[in-house]
Amino acid sequence: MTVETPVLVVFDDRTARAWRPFTLTRPAGELLFGGFTLRARAERVFGLPCLGHIVPGGLDGFEEHDAPPALDPAAVPVDRPRLFLSSRAVPAWPVEPPVLGDEPALVVVGGEPAGWWAPARSPAPDASFLEDPQQHAPDGMAVLRFEGLMLRHVWELVVRSSGQVARDVAALFADAPAPSAPAGVHLIGDDALILGADVQLEPGVVLDTREGPIWLESGVRVRSFTRLCGPAYIGRDSVLEGGSLSGVTVGPVCHLHGEVEETVVLGYSNKHHEGFLGHAYLGRWVNLGAFTTNSNLKNNYDTIDLWTPDGPRDTGELKMGCLIGDHVKTGIGTLLNTGTVVEAACNLFGNEMPPKYVAPFSWGTGSALVEYDCERFLQMAETAMSRRNVTLTDGLKRLLRAVAAARANGARP
Repeated sequence: MTVETPVLVVFDDRTARAWRPFTLTRPAGELLFGGFTLRARAERVFGLPCLGHIVPGGLDGFEEHDAPPALDPAAVPVDRPRLFLSSRAVPAWPVEPPVLGDEPALVVVGGEPAGWWAPARSPAPDASFLEDPQQHAPDGMAVLRFEGLMLRHVWELVVRSSGQVARDVAALFADAPAPSAPAGVHLIGDDALILGADVQLEPGVVLDTREGPIWLESGVRVRSFTRLCGPAYIGRDSVLEGGSLSGVTVGPVCHLHGEVEETVVLGYSNKHHEGFLGHAYLGRWVNLGAFTTNSNLKNNYDTIDLWTPDGPRDTGELKMGCLIGDHVKTGIGTLLNTGTVVEAACNLFGNEMPPKYVAPFSWGTGSALVEYDCERFLQMAETAMSRRNVTLTDGLKRLLRAVAAARANGARP
């Protein structure tokens, strides 16, 4: 980059930081929503490379092989133009490349303050703005307005993702040819079917686009006796191993089998076996044992409550499954209640349902959970990641040790 090259800086405001269990171990901008992470979407919409994420101090060690790092706000250079954008922003796909201009401006997405445009050598927004753009938007400042939406609650990442897949495909593949499928593959419906390079579809696969498009990235394999219903996005090198999947959003290098409905899987996670997963969100490096199943509907058809750092919240949703953080493992036959939140680095097993909130680094059966030894966990995580040729970096080790230490000291991580 030259000195004057504009850059994107994504920040987690107070609302985004409450998106647990995921923001315990990663910036909100690195969460998958539709066909892109929130950060990758902003990069593509605005045509700017992301320098990094401004996140709480507990995420200082965040570094991932396919993501920009956590940043100290003081390290953001002032000698180049900077677009500071909330990680909760989902800007709509523009008809023409956005023009940001030569003067500082408040950035508004979907009618809400969402960021700050700082031309070279102009001041960055202060800490209060990064904490709450809506409450601390300055008066009298120029305004840049963009269509789109601002996500507010963590469960929106689940219930709105498949709809975003449909919008992404409509905007990015408007000129795609009429859908067709290889011999032996059954295609139902006339919405878009987008196939990346080296996609493998075995005979006996059913692709149903009557409810929305299907987008398969490069290297995806769909094995025989898989039924995939759109809107659906499957990230690179993922494998669908059989079963019925509908409304799913799946990141890179995942393996899925069984019945999966309206679920997001961030990446590098496995559900190899039978079992139901519905209206759920899985972080990275999750492995679900055979017949792990979540409930996504109450017997009384009431709306579902969800644990948050600010106390239980009524989601207003009739269907809501589980939110599972990074590096969680479940044993065979694990059952998860509606609205269960499992924080990072847990290992759950046995035939007793765990509580609806599971603290990080928990190990055990049902409510009889003990603290998971951090160093043993790190050894396991390092082994699991090496199987996918990914390194557990020193920064991530430091981050995970800090989460474990907070739990051990009785503090809320």
